[in-house]
Amino acid sequence: MKRILLVDDDVAVTNYFKVFLAQTGQFETTVENDSRNVMDLLMHNQFDLLLLDLDMPNVGGISILNKMKEMNIDIPVIVLTGVYDVDLAVKSMKLGVLDYLVKPVEDDKLLETIDVALEHSTVDKSIKHLPEKLSRQELVNQAAFESIITQDPEMTRILHQAEKLASCELCVFIWGESGSGKETLARSIHNASARRGNKFVVVEVNSFNPEEFPSFLFGQAQSWGNKRQERQGFIDEANGGTLFLNHIEFLSFPMQIRLRRFIKTGEYYLESLTTIKKADVRMIVASTKDLASAEYEERFDRDLLYHLMINSIRIPPLRERKNDIMLLASHFLNLEAKKSGKDIRGFSDECVSLLKNYTYPNNIQELQIIIESAVAKEENDIITLESLPDTLKEKTGLGSGRQKEDFEIRKLDELINDQVRKTLEYYGGDKQRSAEKLGISIDEINKIIDRMDKDKL
Repeated sequence: MKRILLVDDDVAVTNYFKVFLAQTGQFETTVENDSRNVMDLLMHNQFDLLLLDLDMPNVGGISILNKMKEMNIDIPVIVLTGVYDVDLAVKSMKLGVLDYLVKPVEDDKLLETIDVALEHSTVDKSIKHLPEKLSRQELVNQAAFESIITQDPEMTRILHQAEKLASCELCVFIWGESGSGKETLARSIHNASARRGNKFVVVEVNSFNPEEFPSFLFGQAQSWGNKRQERQGFIDEANGGTLFLNHIEFLSFPMQIRLRRFIKTGEYYLESLTTIKKADVRMIVASTKDLASAEYEERFDRDLLYHLMINSIRIPPLRERKNDIMLLASHFLNLEAKKSGKDIRGFSDECVSLLKNYTYPNNIQELQIIIESAVAKEENDIITLESLPDTLKEKTGLGSGRQKEDFEIRKLDELINDQVRKTLEYYGGDKQRSAEKLGISIDEINKIIDRMDKDKL
């Protein structure tokens, strides 16, 4: 049985909720009408949830929330208040409040909100208690995340966080630069969830006219005399499964309000029709923007934003995952070489240096395109510098004649020595085969070997 602390100076309200919650047989409720006693109760008792009024004499709800944060008292909080105030709602959510209900609250709505808050609390605690060092092998459902190639510690932690969130029905917000893998992670969450057997529907918000998008998302009703026809939307298509909304920064303000309602209640209405419908859809939303930044402060519904931030995941750009660059490059190389029927087995040292030092404005997506292009051009058994795009070499300073400080400047002899050495190693020291592959004579190979031996002295 879950223990709830209910704080409200209105005795009639606390009496009603205490009786109602007791009748469910799920909760043991402690009531406090004097807000001055709340912190003492929280410090000396174990509660699973706090139902808190904001507007109270003596000590207000915001003061209690500040004190809880200061003393690191970590329990889920649902605010109950007489008047909805956007600024107050946002302020309370910044202090950790999970939801904000305006009195009078319908019984079913209160129970639904409590269930969601307790579910979030369970998942949040499991994420917070993840070990410091994690490995992919510790994932329970490794198959669901096999499409995400990484050995980066931060990304590994993200996979574990995503797996925990997959176990619940809460909305997840994924943000990160274009091409960083947001849709791949969203699909992995779906595949790790109980909804894996149902549809995963992807919607690119920025590909629709903002005025027409509501009818595509929610569906539309059209009437001809006494006849009415309903066109299903993406929500209907995703019913029972997961709906992934990408680029939500392009949502109009009215659509943000409607989306917030759907995320919280599962309720929506068709365009041109006011009848309320309900759908069983898991929402995952994504953006290339940090919606909490000042740029979006006036452009994005703050209530929706702080609901999203409760379960948010930032995917780091590829330039912050240096250890993953060659891992991903090799993965793409193997895929493309197999597809094209070429026997290409790796990269030259110069290629590795260049690929590691590039910044990848379009992240993983850009790296994949670079490797695909290189495989198409390459005639050798390793990817050489010549096969990489000129724009890539120019951006790293190689094409312009100027090299970045962190890019090794090498003499022509050293480059030749390296190529001969690697070719000899590849063919087990066979000079004849190596000479044929390099297009030079055995005498020339012997001269280069002599030169390398002298350089060692």
